[in-house]
Amino acid sequence: MSNYLAIATVTATLQRILQAVIQQDIEGARATTLPPGGISTGAPEVGVNIFLYQISNNPSLANLDSTPNRMKGNPLNRQVAVDLHYMMSCYGNDAELQPQRVLGSIITTLTDKRILTPELIRSTCSDPTFPFLVDSDLADQIQNITIVPVNISLEDLSKAWSVFYQVPYVVSVAYKACLIILEGREAFQRPLPIRDLSPAGIAPFPASPHIEQVSVQGSRFEPITLGSVLIIRGRNLQSQTVEIQIGDLAIAPTSVQDREIVFSLASLSLPAIQAGVQSLQVVHKVASSSPLITNVITSNVLAFVLCPTIVSVTVENLEVIEDNLRSAMAIVQLDVLVREKQKVVLALNEWTVDSPAIYMFDRPPQPSTSSTIEIPIPSITTGEYLVRIRIDGAESQLGVDDDPDSPTYNWYDSPKITIL
Repeated sequence: MSNYLAIATVTATLQRILQAVIQQDIEGARATTLPPGGISTGAPEVGVNIFLYQISNNPSLANLDSTPNRMKGNPLNRQVAVDLHYMMSCYGNDAELQPQRVLGSIITTLTDKRILTPELIRSTCSDPTFPFLVDSDLADQIQNITIVPVNISLEDLSKAWSVFYQVPYVVSVAYKACLIILEGREAFQRPLPIRDLSPAGIAPFPASPHIEQVSVQGSRFEPITLGSVLIIRGRNLQSQTVEIQIGDLAIAPTSVQDREIVFSLASLSLPAIQAGVQSLQVVHKVASSSPLITNVITSNVLAFVLCPTIVSVTVENLEVIEDNLRSAMAIVQLDVLVREKQKVVLALNEWTVDSPAIYMFDRPPQPSTSSTIEIPIPSITTGEYLVRIRIDGAESQLGVDDDPDSPTYNWYDSPKITIL
């Protein structure tokens, strides 16, 4: 972070760097910092004029002075990050190609010195040529200041020189110095910390519950089904009466703490809820005689995905097409409801290790909501198949053989159908 002298310090440092090099490459060359209108009277016979023609905000640190950062106490003062755009115009005897020689010297120098190091800046500030920069603190800035060339089209270059009224064009190159952080003088006012977040007495907007996460108890990555015990984590979750609202269903929790609520989906009568994305809220019911306080306080809405579970699956209307090819109707009973417009896919994986077949079948449109779905399975080879249902991206889970003495130990083994 730097004070008001930062911009002038960058310009003076560039002038000092270029002056030291071009006077060695071209005899009598000088580096100046005159406005374009004063070039005809004050420019050197041979040399470069460094003109700051534009200042822009640095996009990488656009949020440096955002309110959340300042509320955390960092930074102490308001700040702004800027980039400085310079037009470097070269002068001299064209017959001896002096402007082009100066231009080459500038480019090679700034290629080597792309970073204005703290040592370069400090030496500029202590140079007796620049006594007005003695109070500059740019050298203490944490971020490095880099000097990079700017690609300017012929059209943009002509526009830039057109604003220099009645100034003839000379050989020029543009560079950008980034980034310079300027700091304001007024310190940010930081109040004392809040000791108690709970409302005192009657408050028109009491502390509302806030949900941060919902997951299966014991494993946050396990899919959520109707048999799951769920944990809600957040803040301000405890109250006189607490309910869990999932869609239009209200569920009583088994355990309530200020930062955690435990409840079970197994208490729902089957089927009572659809598969897929669900909305969850914590509802506080507060007994109050004051008209200023609402009796029902709801939390934010958090979404979770409810996966279906296959209760049973049967095969009907089995027809022989060829020797090993069949068509049939799969009837799947689920523990959740499936609505008319939900996307339903039946996945069949042959239960074998010898080139297993894989099939995917879409459910045709159905006229009503139901927990039983019928899906045609045409042209399927005979065999034994594992069955999965995918509803709006929520997929049913397969059972695993957990008998250590079984030859299929640790294999998926259910639910299955057999096509004969």
